[in-house]
Amino acid sequence: MDGMEKTRRKLKGESMTMSVKTSVDWRGRPCKANKHGGMTAAIFVLGLQAFEMMAIAAVGNNLITYVFNDMHFPLSKSANIVTNFIGTVFLLSLLGGFLSDSYLGSFWTMLIFGFVELSGFILLSVQAHLPQLRPPHCNMVLDGDNCSEAKGYKALIFFLALYLVALGSGCLKPNIISHGADQFRKEDSKQSKKLSSYFNAAYFAFCMGELVALTVLVWVQTHSGMDVGFGVSSAAMAMGLISLISGTLVYMNKPPRGSIFTPIAQVFVAAITKRKQICPSNSGMLHGSQLPEHALASSNVRNLLHTEKFRFLDKACIEVQDGTQTSESPWRLCTVTQVEQVKIIISVVPIFACTIIFNTILAQLQTFSVQQGSAMNTRLIKGFQIPPASLQSIPYLMLIFLVPLYETVFVPIARKITGRDSGISPLQRIGIGLFVATLSMVSAALVEKKRRTSALDSNRILSIFWIAPQFLIFGLSEMFTAVGLIEFFYKQSVEGMQSFLTAMTYCSYSFGFFLSSLLVSLVNRITSSHSSSRGWLGDNDLNKDRLDLFYWLLAALSLINFFNYLFWSRWYSYNPSLSPTSQHGSYAEDLENHSLNSSKQIAADNNIP
Repeated sequence: MDGMEKTRRKLKGESMTMSVKTSVDWRGRPCKANKHGGMTAAIFVLGLQAFEMMAIAAVGNNLITYVFNDMHFPLSKSANIVTNFIGTVFLLSLLGGFLSDSYLGSFWTMLIFGFVELSGFILLSVQAHLPQLRPPHCNMVLDGDNCSEAKGYKALIFFLALYLVALGSGCLKPNIISHGADQFRKEDSKQSKKLSSYFNAAYFAFCMGELVALTVLVWVQTHSGMDVGFGVSSAAMAMGLISLISGTLVYMNKPPRGSIFTPIAQVFVAAITKRKQICPSNSGMLHGSQLPEHALASSNVRNLLHTEKFRFLDKACIEVQDGTQTSESPWRLCTVTQVEQVKIIISVVPIFACTIIFNTILAQLQTFSVQQGSAMNTRLIKGFQIPPASLQSIPYLMLIFLVPLYETVFVPIARKITGRDSGISPLQRIGIGLFVATLSMVSAALVEKKRRTSALDSNRILSIFWIAPQFLIFGLSEMFTAVGLIEFFYKQSVEGMQSFLTAMTYCSYSFGFFLSSLLVSLVNRITSSHSSSRGWLGDNDLNKDRLDLFYWLLAALSLINFFNYLFWSRWYSYNPSLSPTSQHGSYAEDLENHSLNSSKQIAADNNIP
C-alpha cells in the first residue's frame, strides 16, 4: 500500500507540471511556473479580445446601413451580404484553429492575421472616404429603383476589404480564447477555477468591446461618416495588436504538433482495415491502454481513458499477432488516446449542431432588427437621436454588470451545491441560453406586429425602445450559451487541438448566419409564389413586408431546437479524463484507478489470483 500511495503521489505531481513542461516561452525555452502564464499573461490576451471585438463589431453591426445606403444593394441582398460576411468570419475560424494547432502556434497565428484584419479595415476606410470608389449618392428608401448598385471595381474593392477583415478576424478568434486559456493549468485545481473565471472574463471583455462599438463607434459612423468610423475601427485593431505583443515575455506557448487531421484519419483507416476483428471485452488489451509510470512525464499529450461508445473505432487499437516482431504501421494500429480523441470530436457534433439556430436568431438582431429600428422614432431627447445599430448595445450594457455578478455571486453558490468549479456544467449553461433565445424571437414578433399595425392603421411611429426587450432577452441567453459553448469545447479538447475545437464554437456562428441567408431567400421564394407580393421580406419597406411572421417562424424553430438539444445533452457522456467536476479528482488519480481496474480484469480473465 505504501508503494501504491507513493506511485499515486508521483503521478499526481507529474500531471501538475505536465502543461508547464510542454509549454515554451517566446524563445522556445521551457516555461517556468512562477514566471509564465496565469491571469497576468491572460490580461494581455483579454486586451486584444476587447479591442478586436470593438473594431469588428462597429463594422459588422452597422454594416447593413453602409451596404444599403452607400453601396445601394437592395435590402434583402444587403442582409445576405452582412450575414454571409459574418458567416465567413466564423467559418474561417476553422482555418485559424488548424494553422495554430498544426503549424504556427496560437501567438504567431494571431499576430499574422491580426495585421491582415487591420489592412482590411484601412481599405474599407479609404473606400468610404473617396467618392469615386462608391456609387453616386442616392436615397434608397425614396428612390431605390433608380439608385445605381455598386459594380465593377467599386464592388471589387468593397468585397476585397470586407473579406480581408473576415480572413483576419476569423483566424484570430479561436486563438484568442485558446491562447488565453492555455495560460492556466487544467491539472491544478486552483488553476482550474481560474480557468472557468477566465472564460467569464473573456466574455466580459467581449461585452465591453461590443458596448463601446455599438455606442461610441456607431455614433461616430452616424455623425462623422462611415470613413471616420472605419478609421476608428482600424485604430482599435492596432491597439489590440499592441496589447498582444506587450505580453510576449510572459506567455506560455503551446508548440504546434503537425497536422491534427493525420491522427484522426489514421483511426478511421485502421478501424476500417480491421473491421472484421472482434473487439475484446477487456479494454486493457487494447493498444496504448496500459501505460508505464513515467508516461505522463515523457508524453506531451494527455492520455485519455477508454470509453464504451463507438466501439467500432476500438478496432483500430487491436494488435494483430502474426508471429513476427514487426510493429504495425500507424495507419493500421492506433493508441486508445487517438481513438478517444476521435470519439470526442464525433460526440460534440450534435451539441454543436444544436447551437446553429441560436446564431440564426443572432443574425436577425444584426440585420432586420436594425432596419426595424430605422422605421421607428429614434429621438431620445430634443436634438439627440439614437442610431438604430446602437440598440444592440442594450444587452451588453446589462451584461457588463450581470457577468461579474454571475461570477462572484451565482458561481460560488452553485459551486457549493454541485461541486463543480464552474458552478453549473457547460451543457446546463448552454441549455438555459437556448430556451431563453426562443423568448427573444417571441418578443420581436409581438413588437413588430404592433409597430406595423400602428404605422399602417393610425400612421403612428412607435419609439425605438419598443424593440429593446428582444435585445435584452437575447443578451441574457448569449451569456449562458456563448460562454458555455466555448468552455465546453475547450475543456473537451486534448493537447494539440484546443484552437481547432474552440474554432468549432465560431463555426456554429458561421452556419447560423448562412442558415439565416438561406431562410431569407427560401421564405421569400415560398411566400411570393403564393401571392402577388414580393414575399414576406422581399420589399425595401418593412411596412409592406411581414417581418413579424418571419420572427414567429424563428421562434418555432428555436423551440424545436431546444427539445432536440435536451435529447443530445442527455446522450452525451464525458471522457473520464476530461470530467468537468472537481469531485472526480485529478487526472493522475483517474489514470491510476483505471490502470488498477484494467490489471484486475486481466488477472481475472487469466485466472491469476
